[in-house]
Amino acid sequence: MKLVILDRDGVINFDSAQFIKSPAEWKPIPGSLEAIARLNQAGYRVVVATNQSGVGRGLFDMDTLNHIHEKMHKALFAVGARIDAIFYCPHAADSACECRKPKPGMFKRISQTLNIDLVGVPAIGDSLRDLQAGAAVGCKPILVLTGKGEKTKKEGNLPEGTREFADLAQAVDWILTKGKA
Repeated sequence: MKLVILDRDGVINFDSAQFIKSPAEWKPIPGSLEAIARLNQAGYRVVVATNQSGVGRGLFDMDTLNHIHEKMHKALFAVGARIDAIFYCPHAADSACECRKPKPGMFKRISQTLNIDLVGVPAIGDSLRDLQAGAAVGCKPILVLTGKGEKTKKEGNLPEGTREFADLAQAVDWILTKGKA
């Protein structure tokens, strides 16, 4: 199975320091939806692994999170794309859960649910914790410079072997061509 794991906020859609708290606030980054469509067309399954501490903080509820994801699914469908599964951590940052990135619990759940070894699977994120969670289970860390990506790059300490790209579209270009040169 060919698989790519994506963070949501800052990779697929614009991020906000105040959280994405409603469907109206969810706005795709130009080219991101089409990039996912290209992955789908090339036979990749695409899953999202996203921290959603706004639920745990009481900023929005599960119903609202589901409506945000429904809007994302509809926007993807409109360009011939799909997300195969969404894994999320609803816990606040100060919780002791194992699923909140940078801990690898969400990635372990993806591996178990899909019955796949994640070694070498591209894991694309805009924050250090996205990259650390994926790298902890052997994923190939890919940093996009959208969202918090520029700040993450500047702060450094990226997992070994991290690739950097301007955005999801460029990362997907690399994924689709890396073995064909």
